[in-house]
Amino acid sequence: MRAKNWGLIGIVGVALLGIGIVIGQTRPTMMGGRTSRGMDMMSSNSATTNLTATAAPSQKLRLPPLLKPDYSDAKSVAYTVTAQTGTMAFKSGQKTQTLGYNGAYLGPVLQVKQGQNVTITTKNALKSATSFHWHGAVLPGKMDGGPNEPVAAGTTKQIKFKVTQPAATLWFHPHVMGSTAKQVYQGLAGLIYVRDAASQKLKLPQKYGVDDFPVVIQDRQFDAHNQFDYAKAYSADGTKGSTLLINGTLNPYITVKSQLVRLRLVNGSNARNYQLALSNHQAMQQIADDGGLLTKPVPVKKLALAPGERAEVVIETTQLAAGQPLAVMAGKQPVLTLRLTQDRRKLGQLPTTLATLPKLVTDGAQHQHLTFSGMGHMVAINGKTYSQNRIDLTAKVGQPQVWTVKNDRGMMSGRTHPFHLHGVQFRILSIDGQAPPANERGWKDTVDLKTGSTVKIAFTFKNRGIYMYHCHNLEHEEQGMMGQIKVS
Repeated sequence: MRAKNWGLIGIVGVALLGIGIVIGQTRPTMMGGRTSRGMDMMSSNSATTNLTATAAPSQKLRLPPLLKPDYSDAKSVAYTVTAQTGTMAFKSGQKTQTLGYNGAYLGPVLQVKQGQNVTITTKNALKSATSFHWHGAVLPGKMDGGPNEPVAAGTTKQIKFKVTQPAATLWFHPHVMGSTAKQVYQGLAGLIYVRDAASQKLKLPQKYGVDDFPVVIQDRQFDAHNQFDYAKAYSADGTKGSTLLINGTLNPYITVKSQLVRLRLVNGSNARNYQLALSNHQAMQQIADDGGLLTKPVPVKKLALAPGERAEVVIETTQLAAGQPLAVMAGKQPVLTLRLTQDRRKLGQLPTTLATLPKLVTDGAQHQHLTFSGMGHMVAINGKTYSQNRIDLTAKVGQPQVWTVKNDRGMMSGRTHPFHLHGVQFRILSIDGQAPPANERGWKDTVDLKTGSTVKIAFTFKNRGIYMYHCHNLEHEEQGMMGQIKVS
């Protein structure tokens, strides 16, 4: 998309804006007088598909299985991950045709430790090409699983890397050009838990499925035959559905048997933003961003998650009576109900110190400027759409980077763009010239760009290779809102 064409396109865009209602969404609102930037509601990015309350009976939250390693010791671990077709009974009646990793829908949890050498054998049992992108992982470009590293139907590929990053909740999903959005929508998404010695010593909830729960939030559209209706729901400006699935569960609940419960929240939707809050208006204690623990817990009453973003929160239930209603909400829609038992296990107080983050280094930094613009089929970064044959930026291993990323407030804009960068974790220096809120000062790999907003980030590439940066609205990504940086 040439820059000189944007004037004409902008005129067309004004007309197109009348087609859909744009509903925004806030950044987290914190206690102690800290407020979020922007005053928005639950979702954004495209003509709105509203969430509708499900009439399905409450179901116990499905837990992704912890994948058994092919082998494991203190220094190394190996897994096999297979992309495959399946069916799932989400609703009564006909089963839904799905995709999954090592199962019918979504995928298992891979557990790795800081310092371990990891080998993952990826198998594509689908009838079309896919790729295996390790979202949030710090690893060489050849292992990243972006569109330059497809796995053809019926073939196998192996990746190897060493875990150099701290404890975090990462995820993996396809990233093959032309099919990413639909493959994710059909179910291809899994989790990676990175462990480290320091976090293991903290008195945090960390018993899987007991006081530590993964919560993958997705919206889907079903047809009259219980099938994912991606074609009908599709929008080039971001595909949304009216039904929430949490770990593939309709109307889920968990039984809370401890006074502290940890939720690892993942926005796995194609395009929908969420603003999450507790039904009793109590603050959640956010303990981690995308890429690891914060320096200390931060109370948040409203937590915003854009597509691709993760956050870990701890909910304190000490003062709540057994049977007292408590749920994580997205607007008026329950996301996850917490059923409190009478005698909940005591875990002590939440630690006041969680991690020590290194000082940001910006001396001698290379500065890059990126402007996201457009909507629907007409999206671009710095006036260009993605080309696999073009390197847009270059950088060197070890050289500090400071990037200024802007969402243009032009005639063709009006959408938020969750900016995601592969192969690194970054820190936010400023948002619209102001220091980021306390719960966004940790390691990040995705940050939501509001219309007209400018975010400045700092990081350093640790590995060589070609990496993607793009909008994590998957339909925007597919329309070409993506670029490539070569690190040498």
